[in-house]
Amino acid sequence: MAEAERIIGTPDTPDAAGEGQERPDAEPEQQEQEQAPERTRGKRRVAVLFAVALFAYLLDLGSKMLVVAKLEHHEPIEIIGDWLRFAAIRNAGAAFGFGEAFTIIFTVIAAAVIVVIARLARKLHSLPWAIALGLLLGGALGNLTDRIFRAPGVFEGAVVDFIAPKHFAVFNLADSAIVCGGILIVILSFRGLDPDGTVHKD
Repeated sequence: MAEAERIIGTPDTPDAAGEGQERPDAEPEQQEQEQAPERTRGKRRVAVLFAVALFAYLLDLGSKMLVVAKLEHHEPIEIIGDWLRFAAIRNAGAAFGFGEAFTIIFTVIAAAVIVVIARLARKLHSLPWAIALGLLLGGALGNLTDRIFRAPGVFEGAVVDFIAPKHFAVFNLADSAIVCGGILIVILSFRGLDPDGTVHKD
C-alpha cells in the first residue's frame, strides 16, 4: 500500500499547494488595507479643518457686515458698563491695531499663512491640530478679505475692528480666532503632538 501511494502520489491539498510558495501580491494588499483607514482619518481631519475655518470666516464676515451697517458712525454700545464696548473702527495695521505703516506686509503674511496651512493639510491626522489650523485659516481669511476689498484700496484695505475692552486694543472675531488657534498650537507643541498625529518627547 505504501509503495502504491509512493508511485501514484497523493492529491495536492490547498495547504500543501500553497506551502513554501510566495504570494507576491499578499504584502502590497495588506499594506493597502492598513493605509486605507489612515487615509480616511486624514480626510476627516482635513474636513474638520475647513469646517472650522468656514465657521470662523463666516462668523467674522457677518459680524463685520453688521458693524458697518449698524454701528459705524454711531456712538459705541456699552456691553458691560465701560469695561466692554462695541465701537467700530478701521484698522490699517495688524491684529489689535499694531503696525499701521505695514499694511501690505501684513497682507502678504496673511496670504503666506493660508498657503502654509493648505500645505500642512495634506499630512494632517490630528483633530486638535485640525481645529487649531482651522481657526488660524478662518481668521487669516477674514482679515485678508478686508485687506483686499475695503478702502482705501486692494491689498491696502483697513480691517473692521469693533470689540473694545477697557485698557486694551480694539479687535475683531478674526483676531480672536487667530489668537485662539495660536495658543492651541503652542499647547500642542509643548505636549509633543505633531500635525500628522505622532507624539514625540524631547
